[in-house]
Amino acid sequence: MKKSKGILGKIFIALMLAFFYLPIIYTIVFSFNDSRSLTKFAGFSLRWYEKMFSDAVMMDAIFYTILIAVLATAISTVVGTITAIGLSHSNKILKTLVTQINDLPIMNPEIVTGIGLLMFFSLLGIEKGLVTMLLAHVMFCIPYVMLSVMPKLRSLDPNIADAALDLGATPWQALTKVIVPQIMPGIAAGALIAFTMSFDDFIISYFVTGNGVQNISILVYTMSKRINPSINALSTIIIIPVTVVLILINILPIIKEKREKKKLKKAREEALAE
Repeated sequence: MKKSKGILGKIFIALMLAFFYLPIIYTIVFSFNDSRSLTKFAGFSLRWYEKMFSDAVMMDAIFYTILIAVLATAISTVVGTITAIGLSHSNKILKTLVTQINDLPIMNPEIVTGIGLLMFFSLLGIEKGLVTMLLAHVMFCIPYVMLSVMPKLRSLDPNIADAALDLGATPWQALTKVIVPQIMPGIAAGALIAFTMSFDDFIISYFVTGNGVQNISILVYTMSKRINPSINALSTIIIIPVTVVLILINILPIIKEKREKKKLKKAREEALAE
């Protein structure tokens, strides 16, 4: 009975992995297809990559996507981290109020947020384009940074900043050399989430963009109405770096841990030899 349950569990996991990863593998394989067909592989070719790099519209979309994602990540990480640090030293009422407000962009449906921002920018008379898209991305990225940083701040000793000041550090030194290094994992996690959310966003971006500014998500949406295998090439270029980064993030800590174990083992052997 236990063996049958174990086999069924493995089959279920295999089916789930196939469901998640076969479409990605399919996209990568057909990005090298020689024909326009998305169902029949006619031979290996780089023609769709050449077409993608020669397409000015597609290259502009990649440029705007990366530019907005990097700027939104940088701004939201700084603002979100400073806000979280400020809240950690605020009274309970203010902290609760700001935390609840911070949760609204996450809980609110994206289409509602997109329409709200569209009306807000129209009311202010701001012309839609790069600036409006950047402001929108910063707005919905900040809550994710704060949610990543605040648990790290809660785990800190509340007197650590006062101790640094008592030892002669300035407020800026206490912030940059004492508090920030302690919460760096939370800051890094928040920055990665912010970059991913900005890079991948479609709904909000669709409502706040204009003047020919579009990201990859909007471009793929417009291209999906007519079959264009260049989408596969574009998707592959996005998938491969993300996969490499994920592999490195998971492998490097393991390699580091093994090296530390080897050093400890060697140190113990040398100590015993003496």
